[in-house]
This record gives sequence, structure tokens and C-alpha cells, in this order.
Amino acid sequence: MTSTRITIVEKILSANDRLAKENRACLDEANVMALNFMASPGAGKTSLIEATIKALSSKLHIAVIDGDIATSLDADRAAAAGATSTVQINTGGECHLDAIMLAQALPQIDLESTDLLIVENVGNLVCPASFALGTHKSVHIASIPEGDDKPY
Repeated sequence: MTSTRITIVEKILSANDRLAKENRACLDEANVMALNFMASPGAGKTSLIEATIKALSSKLHIAVIDGDIATSLDADRAAAAGATSTVQINTGGECHLDAIMLAQALPQIDLESTDLLIVENVGNLVCPASFALGTHKSVHIASIPEGDDKPY
């Protein structure tokens, strides 16, 4: 059995990448550090976000943008944990957030009063990694039951 690898020459997400750069410039101008949390459903994204908010909210103003297919449960949990503001993005079936969605959510947050922005991406491992948002760092949470090969 032979295996063939196909290389994609043209980057089809270039429009998304351009908008992600604009998002980053907006965050940088406001001096806001932004993190993109990604993981499969149930891996612990929301629990980690809650713990982060509780640990840092006495020192930092933390805003959360939450991506979910249909609910606001995770954004509600972030608000209850002490986030200074939360924005819910319901994707209506999309398995990821993209730069356009983040660009629409950013004006809903007082960035001048925010130190840290946590973006909780939709619970999925494949799609979110493909779409740049403009965040400074991405945090990938892996759950042992998913299998040790998932990060690869």
C-alpha cells in the first residue's frame, strides 16, 4: 500500500488571515493580551477558564468571548466566575470561530478596560486550528480519553 501526500500551494484562508492581522492590531493598540482556548468538547476548556478568572481577576480585568454552536452555558459560567465582560458567539452549526466572528465581537468589549481576553473556541480540535483569529497565543487542551495522538 502506498501513501501519497498532496501539498496545497495557495492558501485559501488568506482573507481570514488578513482580518486576523487587523484583529491583532486592534488588541495590540488597546494593550490587551488575547488567548485562544481550543479543545474537544468536554476536555476542560471552560473549567480552565473559570479557574484562570478566579485566580487572576483580583489583578487583571478579564473578558471572555465564547464560541458555541447554540448555547450560552460557557459564557454564563465565565461571567459567574468573575469575568468583567462576556460575549457569546453562536455559530449556528459552524465548528469553529474565525477572524470575522472575532472582529464582530471585539467592539462589544471595552478593550481599554481589559487586560486579558480569553476566547473559548467551539469544542472541536480540527477546524479551530485552521482559522487564525488574531489572538496572541493559542492554548490547546488535550484530554487523556481522546487519545495521545490527537495533538498531532
